Amino acid sequence: MLIVLGGVVQEQNGGNTAIASTASATASAIKKDNRMNNSIDSNQKTLLEFKRQLIEEQKKGESQIERINQKIEETKKIIDEERVKLEEERLKLKHTNEIKDADYTKFTELKNNLIEERKRMKNLDTKASSSGVGGGGRSRRDRYNISNLTKALDQIEKDIQTKKLSKDEERRLVLKSKEIATRLHALKVINKKEDTYKSMAMKFDDLRGKMTKIFDQKAEIGKGIGKLKENLDELLNKREDLYEERRMIIHQVREAGAKLEMVDTQLNAIEFKKSRLQYSSDRQRRQNVDRRSRQHDVPQDKMKKNRENHELWNSLKEAAMKKMSGGGKLTFDEMKLIYSDESD
Repeated sequence: MLIVLGGVVQEQNGGNTAIASTASATASAIKKDNRMNNSIDSNQKTLLEFKRQLIEEQKKGESQIERINQKIEETKKIIDEERVKLEEERLKLKHTNEIKDADYTKFTELKNNLIEERKRMKNLDTKASSSGVGGGGRSRRDRYNISNLTKALDQIEKDIQTKKLSKDEERRLVLKSKEIATRLHALKVINKKEDTYKSMAMKFDDLRGKMTKIFDQKAEIGKGIGKLKENLDELLNKREDLYEERRMIIHQVREAGAKLEMVDTQLNAIEFKKSRLQYSSDRQRRQNVDRRSRQHDVPQDKMKKNRENHELWNSLKEAAMKKMSGGGKLTFDEMKLIYSDESD
């Protein structure tokens, strides 16, 4: 009976120990959950800050791309305008070259004719001088005075017709008349050639002035075309630089987008882990509450039995002590009752 009683006492004490152990385990689990939650919260905070920076980087990049697109469109518009101007200048140059080619043929032909005419004039001057038509160092106007020679010829013919002349005088006047007529004819030829030469020289001068103007126009147009080409090269290089800058920023934005996806994946994993921890913590808390409830809610008959066992234990201990005071021999169980507490 003592063994049964000891077992009852031990069962009661074991319940108390279990309650204490459960409470300790619960506290340890709560501390562990708190440490894990703090670590998760720290990681989540770091990731959220990184996500914010990535979103700002994306927005900044998209703004830069939009600004670059505007610059590209503006540059392309200017390029189109410059190309139109360049085409207009090229058409103008083509038209000028056509005029130049047409007039240059005339210019060359007239120049060659003028040179030939000048040679013929020199030959006539030489013949006129050798035949006595020329007058040495006198001016051409004095040497080739057609009016005077015409008057002299008319006077000789009049003298031959109106005056009584001897045969020698008449022969002399006829010879002189032929000489003057020859000189007059030569002067008229030379004069006509001079007029032709002067007319050709005037036309040549006019055409040369026109050709000079055409070449000046060509030079001016060529200078303008060169400037337009230079501007176009600068604009095309600027456009390529903008394209390259846009490609680089698009790459950065895409990288930021890929990083955002990874961050979102990690944040989702953290949220899932936190929900699992919360669920586990709530379940542990409920289990502990249920366990303590079951341990504290002992049935009434069991409590009554414990009280009866306690009263029995006290009475047996009192009997053993009386036996020992009376000098009686104690058994092992009786000695255990006397020297042990109820909780042992």
